[in-house]
Amino acid sequence: MKKTLIFGIFVASIIVANVVAGKIVSIGGAILPAAVVVYAVTFLMTDVTSELWGRKEANRLVFIGFICSIFASIMIFLAGLLPAAGFAGEQDAAFKVILGMNGRFVIASMVAYYASQSWDVWMFHLIEKKTSGKYKWLRNNLSTMSSQIIDTAIFITIAFWGIVPNLWIMILSQYIVKLILAGIDTPFFYLLTRESKKK
Repeated sequence: MKKTLIFGIFVASIIVANVVAGKIVSIGGAILPAAVVVYAVTFLMTDVTSELWGRKEANRLVFIGFICSIFASIMIFLAGLLPAAGFAGEQDAAFKVILGMNGRFVIASMVAYYASQSWDVWMFHLIEKKTSGKYKWLRNNLSTMSSQIIDTAIFITIAFWGIVPNLWIMILSQYIVKLILAGIDTPFFYLLTRESKKK
């Protein structure tokens, strides 16, 4: 049950992040895609899976998330092509504004997702091996913090190149927020991994 719930939260977070990624928000002066908070959940779920069920299951989770994200994007695109009812013109326009697929965002999201999540799993288990399974907090934080810079740099560069001025400022702003979120998720990581796979 726990594993199913974690996998479900991971997939839901990926899909929601892709839907809201096109909205740009300002938090404390930092310019960020709205997906920044929900996407941070995915790295926590990946680390929990790595800790409890191992590298193979974590990589399987990353692949499942990738396929589900592609499927969701295709379904949203097809829904947008369906003719709207005559009385629902305004609804159709709102749908296209909110959920209309932006090819650059889709590509940016897919590339950033697979690269960063694969790195996260690899780094998590590398640190676990180097520390002989000690220091859970270290592998949780270092794997997430290093993978987040990969995700941030790839996504923002592909999605906003030529659109948003000062991409480096946007990358730095988002990464700082992600670092804070990575630190916040540590207690949740410990809570969800109380039963270690080694036990």
